[in-house]
Amino acid sequence: PLNSGTTMEVETSPLAQVAAMGGLELVMPEAYASGPCGDLLNSGRPVVNFDLTGESVDLPTMTGSTYSAMTFSGQVPGPTLRVTQGDVVHMTLTIPGDEVTQHGNDMHASQMSSKPYMGAVKIDETGEYCFVAEVPGVFKYHCSGVDL
Repeated sequence: PLNSGTTMEVETSPLAQVAAMGGLELVMPEAYASGPCGDLLNSGRPVVNFDLTGESVDLPTMTGSTYSAMTFSGQVPGPTLRVTQGDVVHMTLTIPGDEVTQHGNDMHASQMSSKPYMGAVKIDETGEYCFVAEVPGVFKYHCSGVDL
C-alpha cells in the first residue's frame, strides 16, 4: 500500500514476471527435444522406446453402468516406463484407424510440453517426441495436446 493515497498498476501475469526477471535460461538444454528425435536418438546415450496406443474403451462403474475412457495401450493407469537417469526416452503414440478421437501425450519427467513436438495425434497416425531423463523421480503421464 502507498501512503499517498494513490494506487499503482502492477503487471502480475507469470510471463510478465519472468520477463521482469530477465527471462529464463535453460540449465540443461540437452534435455529437451527440438523437433524430430534424430539428434537425441543418435547421441550415443542409451535409448528407451516407450510405444503406446491411444484407445477409447467402455469401463464399468460400481453402479453397473459404463463410461467411455481413453486408455494408453488398453490400460488404466497406463503401462509403467522405467529408465535410468541420462537415458533418451523415445515416446511414440499411435492412434488406431478405428479410434473415435485423436489423443496426445504429456510426460512430466520431460519437463516440457509434448504439444510442440507431438501435439494431438490424429486417427490412424503415430506421433513421437524425445527427451533425456535428467531428473530422478516418479512422474506421471497423461493425455495432452488434443486440439479439435
